[in-house]
Amino acid sequence: MSQPIQKSALVVSAHSADFVWRAGGAIALHAQQGYQVHVVCLSFGERGESAKLWRKGNMTEETVKAHRREEAQAAAEILGASVEFFDIGDYPLRADKETLFRLADVYRHVQPHFVLTHSMQDPYNYDHPMASNLAQEARIIAQAEGYRPGEPVVQAPPVYCFEPHQPEQCNWKPDVLLDITSVWEKKYQAIQCMQGQEHLWEYYTRVALQRGVQAKRNIGITAARDIVHAEGFQSIFPRVTENLA
Repeated sequence: MSQPIQKSALVVSAHSADFVWRAGGAIALHAQQGYQVHVVCLSFGERGESAKLWRKGNMTEETVKAHRREEAQAAAEILGASVEFFDIGDYPLRADKETLFRLADVYRHVQPHFVLTHSMQDPYNYDHPMASNLAQEARIIAQAEGYRPGEPVVQAPPVYCFEPHQPEQCNWKPDVLLDITSVWEKKYQAIQCMQGQEHLWEYYTRVALQRGVQAKRNIGITAARDIVHAEGFQSIFPRVTENLA
């Protein structure tokens, strides 16, 4: 008897904490459902997202990176995901062709059933749309028969943009609300690993509660299902289906 295909997911995160704030619930939920979830952190966020560490004084970029790596690895372990670090720098985050191919190779290896990444616009942080563009372009390359001929190509995994910090300015509007109530404690535990950005802990708690209220409203406020925490996602591609129920 053939073994069932292991389901998998890929998360492409610009900085080493982004995947926790914005998709920690989705990661924990799918890991709990048996998915192999793999996170790629393109950078450590060592320049632009590590102010608390720099203010301690006597810091070097390598020391900051080491702190950020430890935090992200601890968070990924709590959420049930594997993680790797490309270390291509931040502020600005820039990718050359080799980085693009490296990410395409990750797609080929993971064979994700879905992909999570950043919004396509973010006037507050240009690293985020850069990561989104990279994730999408690598997906296209990984689908190409002519890229590393003979390897299994990636099919067409749906790509979801997770919630940016200020969605209204990023032209981001959720069309998916994911109930993460059952894994919220895991997500919050992972959030607490991010000691360098403690100022965001309460903010992303409020975001989860707000999306939870909206998710409950969208299934009907009289529904027996109790939704407290949720994450929002914006899909890039249409969903292909045989019924609309």
